[in-house]
Amino acid sequence: MNDAIASTTAHVYAIPMRTSFRGIDVREGVLLRGPLGWGEFCPFPEYGDREAAAWLGTAVEQVTLGWPEPVRDRVPVNAIVPAVGPERAFEIVTRSGCRTAKVKAADHPDSLSEDLARVEAVRAALGPGGNIRIDANGRWDVDTAVAHIKRIDRAAGGLEYVEQPCATIDELAAVRRRTEVRVAADESIRRADDPLKVAVAGAADVAVIKCTPLGGVRRALRVAEACGLPCVVSSALETSVGLAAQLALAGALPELDFACGLSTLSLLTGDSVPEAQAFRPVDGWLPVPRTPPVPDPERLDTFRPTDPRRVAWWHDRLARVSASQGLPLPSPS
Repeated sequence: MNDAIASTTAHVYAIPMRTSFRGIDVREGVLLRGPLGWGEFCPFPEYGDREAAAWLGTAVEQVTLGWPEPVRDRVPVNAIVPAVGPERAFEIVTRSGCRTAKVKAADHPDSLSEDLARVEAVRAALGPGGNIRIDANGRWDVDTAVAHIKRIDRAAGGLEYVEQPCATIDELAAVRRRTEVRVAADESIRRADDPLKVAVAGAADVAVIKCTPLGGVRRALRVAEACGLPCVVSSALETSVGLAAQLALAGALPELDFACGLSTLSLLTGDSVPEAQAFRPVDGWLPVPRTPPVPDPERLDTFRPTDPRRVAWWHDRLARVSASQGLPLPSPS
């Protein structure tokens, strides 16, 4: 293992989710301490080392270089509505204080009736002036997407956009040609060798960007510029330590026309930092930090994995990704 890793500078966490989200019941990752503070390495388990290297790059940037200067002090955020029943969806949105809600759709092949009931409840909670967007995580084919978007748009009283209705860039372009609802690209942006392909193909009206899987705030800003599309900054289910980088990105974007998907702490049963430092929205807004928050030692103890094999798995992954990509792991100053 890289000799820069030690138990005092790399802490593995495992925080249960309130509701299963994209198939995850427990969010795991590693918190790293470097010269400028703390960073977070939390690529999803199914990602290979090459993809995971970008996540490590984000953490290394955070703790060694810091972030570009922001152009705004706070950013609007959307409420997150997982695949829950309409009563719970109404409650989530009402309590959030947000005027925009992102609603999970296509949770399973026969979910349309549930999706319709969920967005109807969200519209009732928001009233006529709020914005509703849905996220299908690429699970529809083109014909299904076109048919379902039409019905969900009607049930929602109008959708702001639909995020990643299909898996490929060509499919997104086909859906966009056949629907009047804006199409947003998420996975197609962060997994594309050339993010400009999405814009050139006419595949999207909006780009959803996440600095964590893109390799850091600076690289995400270059991706946003290359896309040439309005951008929404979204989280990758980090704790407040990693979420700080996403907020730094949202704060540094030259233009920010849409609410960001950064109120995701509501999906976790806990956090890595004290509650006073946690990034929970107030009246639909989050502040833009200049430095990352500091983890709470008691919370690190509380959310340490009980299975030592998971701790070893994350330490091994961290060391392997660092070595394979030549990324130096930070040591505290």
